[in-house]
Amino acid sequence: MTEVRVRFAPSPTGYLHIGGLRTALYDYLFAKNKKGKYILRIEDTDQSRFVDDSIENLLKSLEWAGVNHDEGVFLEDGEIVEKGEYGPYIQSKRLSIYKEYVEKLLDSGDAYYCFCDKDRLERLREEQKEKNLMLGYDGHCRNLSKEEVEKRIESGEDYVIRLRFPENEDIKFTDIIRGEIVVNTKDLDDQVLLKSDGFPTYHLAVIVDDYLMKISHVVRGEEWLPSAPKHAYLYKAFGWEAPIFVHLPTVLNSEKKKLSKRHGDVAVEDFKAKGYLPEALTNYLALVGWSPESNEEFFNMDELIEEFSFERVSRTGGVFDINKLNWINAHYIREKDLDELTALAIPVLLEHEEITNDDIKNRYDWIKALVAILKERVSTINEIPEKLESILDNDVKYETKEAEEVLKESEIDKLLEAFKEELSQIEEIDEEFAKSILKKIQKKTGIKGKNLFMPIRIALTGNQHGPDLDKIILVLGKANILKRIEKLGI
Repeated sequence: MTEVRVRFAPSPTGYLHIGGLRTALYDYLFAKNKKGKYILRIEDTDQSRFVDDSIENLLKSLEWAGVNHDEGVFLEDGEIVEKGEYGPYIQSKRLSIYKEYVEKLLDSGDAYYCFCDKDRLERLREEQKEKNLMLGYDGHCRNLSKEEVEKRIESGEDYVIRLRFPENEDIKFTDIIRGEIVVNTKDLDDQVLLKSDGFPTYHLAVIVDDYLMKISHVVRGEEWLPSAPKHAYLYKAFGWEAPIFVHLPTVLNSEKKKLSKRHGDVAVEDFKAKGYLPEALTNYLALVGWSPESNEEFFNMDELIEEFSFERVSRTGGVFDINKLNWINAHYIREKDLDELTALAIPVLLEHEEITNDDIKNRYDWIKALVAILKERVSTINEIPEKLESILDNDVKYETKEAEEVLKESEIDKLLEAFKEELSQIEEIDEEFAKSILKKIQKKTGIKGKNLFMPIRIALTGNQHGPDLDKIILVLGKANILKRIEKLGI
C-alpha cells in the first residue's frame, strides 16, 4: 500500500466550525493509525469570503485541540509559514499551476471556453425552474469554433472555462462509508473550472492539489458528495488514478438539522471560551458519527488513534448533544492535574473578581484548595465562580435526613467547642492549620476516626461526603467557619 496522506483543507472564512474540527480529527486519527501523514492546506480561491486573521485563528484552534498536522501551513512566532515538499499550501499562491492544468484540459478537448454572462445564466435558471427541468448549464458554448473563441477573447469578452462531460457515460467511484456510487453524465452539468477572475473553482483546484500533493484519501463532509462524480471524472480526464473517497456524515443539532450558528455555539473558539477542555471536546467529537469496537466512552488521543477506522463511521448524521459533552468535560475536569486545572481557573476567577493578583501571589494554596473542591461540582471551567458562591453561602443545607441524624447522634458540641478554641488562637486559617486541626481536636476531645471527621464535615457543609476536609476548612476561612458554628448554637 502506498503511503497514507490525508489533508484538511478549510477555507479562511471566519472560524473553525465544530464539524470542521471533527473532519480534521478524523484525518489526524486515520493518518496516525496508518503511520501516514496529515496535511493542512488553505483553500482561499473564493476571495470574496476571505476573513482577516481567520488563518491564524484556525491554526490556533487546531493547536489548542491537539490536532497537529505534519505538513502544510503553520503559525510560528505570529507568522504564517509553510513546511513540506509539495507547497505552496495556500491555493491563492498556486494560480499559475491551475492555469497550466486547465490548458491541458483545453488541449485535450475536456474543457471549453464559455462566454455566457450572468443575465443569460439567470434567465436559463428561471426557465428550467418553470419547466421543472434539472438545474444546470445547457452547453450553449460547448461547440464554439476555435476562431470564434479567439475572436471573442481578443475583443475583451469575459469568459470562464468549463469541464466538458461526455453526453451519456456512467461515472463510478467507491466511497469507504457509502460503497460504490454510479452517476450518469446526463445528470451532471458542465462545471466551471476557471472563473473570469483567473481563480479556479474548488472543483479544479482540489483535484490538482490532491494529485500533486499525493493525497491517498480524500476525507470531507457529505455536502461534497454530489461533486464527487465530477471530481472522479476529472481524474480520468487528466489520466490520473483517483484517491479513495471518504464522505463524512453531517454533525447535527438536537433537532436533527445541520449544526449552524443560528442554533448556538458552533465555533471551536466558543467552546474554548466557555471553559471546555480540549481533550474532552476531541474525545466527544470523535464519537459523533463513529463507534468504537469497545463500549468505552473515554479515550485519550493515543487510544483514539489505536481504535479509529473509517469502516466504523456511520452513514447517518451524528447528533451533537451538549449534555453529553458536559458530562464528558466534567469527567476530564475531575481527572485533570490540580495545578493545571488551577492555572485554567485563575483567569476565570480574576475576570469575575473572585480573586486578585495579590491572591495569586500570596494565597495560591487557598485558590488551589478552592479548585480542588469545585472540580467535583462543575461541567466547565467557567462554572467555577458561580459554584464558589454556593460554597461560601453560610446558610448550610443538609444533604439528607441521614446527615441530620449523624449530627444529632454525635458529640458535635464538644467537637466544635474545641474547633473554636483553636480558631481563637489564629488570625486566619492557612494550609498548615487546615491540615493539622483535626489531630488537635482529636487530642483535645479523645474523639477519633469517623466520629470525628463526619460530624465536622456535616456541620460545615451539610454533606456526608466530598472533597478532603482540610481543603474545605482552608477555603471557608475562619470567619465563615465561626458563623456556621454559631448557627448551630455553639
